[in-house]
Amino acid sequence: MKYFSDQLPNGIRVVHQFVDSPVAHCGIIINTGSRDEDLQEQGLAHFIEHTIFKGTLKRKSFHILSRLEDVGGELNAYTTKEETAIHASFLAEYYERTMELFSDILINSTFPDQELKKEKDVIIDEINSYNDSPSELIFDDFEELIFEGHPIGRNILGTPENVRGFTRDDIRRFMDRNYNTDQIVICSVGNVSGKRFFHLAQRYFSHFPGNQRSFSRPKFVGNSAKTKTVEKETFQSHCLIGGLAYDVFHADRIGLVLLNTILGGQSGNSRLNLALRERNGIAYNLESSYTAYSDTGTITIYFGTDQVNLEKAISLIKREIIILQDRLLGGIQISKAKKQLVGQLAMSQENHEDLMLTLGKSFLTYNKMDGLDVIYKKINEITPTQIRNIANEILDFGKLSMLIYK
Repeated sequence: MKYFSDQLPNGIRVVHQFVDSPVAHCGIIINTGSRDEDLQEQGLAHFIEHTIFKGTLKRKSFHILSRLEDVGGELNAYTTKEETAIHASFLAEYYERTMELFSDILINSTFPDQELKKEKDVIIDEINSYNDSPSELIFDDFEELIFEGHPIGRNILGTPENVRGFTRDDIRRFMDRNYNTDQIVICSVGNVSGKRFFHLAQRYFSHFPGNQRSFSRPKFVGNSAKTKTVEKETFQSHCLIGGLAYDVFHADRIGLVLLNTILGGQSGNSRLNLALRERNGIAYNLESSYTAYSDTGTITIYFGTDQVNLEKAISLIKREIIILQDRLLGGIQISKAKKQLVGQLAMSQENHEDLMLTLGKSFLTYNKMDGLDVIYKKINEITPTQIRNIANEILDFGKLSMLIYK
């Protein structure tokens, strides 16, 4: 994979991939998220993501939003447990306009009191809306269950009580503590040379004071299987089964990605989809997912079904897990699974916005990004025995927890 990368004197990393397209994508990814909040700060990382667009020393909120939208571009942001991102899509001729705007937002945001008040109401409405969506809420409640008492388990949105109390000083303290320049990556995919992109990064980001990270995140220790049922008075029962999994540096991480693809990944021919939906018709919403964090991870299986089918669905899921734990995949089976995963990865890179974000996140974590050829080689080296061993380690029923809404 051919890309340009360099580093500014203050520690900010810059990575760019050239593509011959009229549309470009650029982002700033910061290695801080909701797990970096103190207890009284819960929801603050997400609150900053919302309010950082609400005014700078030279722009009001309307001018920030209009700066790219006036030329057909889009400005966006997101927060996860471990990262915050500001990103944009725009015509490639507006690279400098975008980089200047990013710089202004990141260094000169003023967080006006009136805008903070309005955005608190918006976020509280978002929290309430989220609480009305059991198929989404169950994922956050599950992480609170398995990471009980640890920051990584807390809901990203925070609580209405915390959100109402946030001040400009709280924002400043959090950013000063966590927006470290050696934990920031500026990433881009678009029709501009790497030399030109780095020149823009130097022009608009070199004046940021260097601020190296001096702390490490507290690691979650301990895991015990838990089962919890919550009365939600929903039409369907919602169930999530899962537990801890490999972190982003684990040698078997890609093997677990392949196992998840086989078990209940994106495709309709996954084992769980065939067992629950195609053969038995008892679940419409069904997925398994693997999320890797810097020092831990999660594997989850989610489904929604009528209450009368709840126990049958759980039994079918356990049966499919046992098969993966007891039987080696045949040559044709594992070959198909590998081709499926390779195809999914290749298609994801056709989306240049996704590619830009993946490039930035990969540099944030590994300070490099493997090309598809390297990833394909790693996938093709996975053996049926490895898949069976991973299934027995990660999907051990003695370690899996279960959360049910009914």
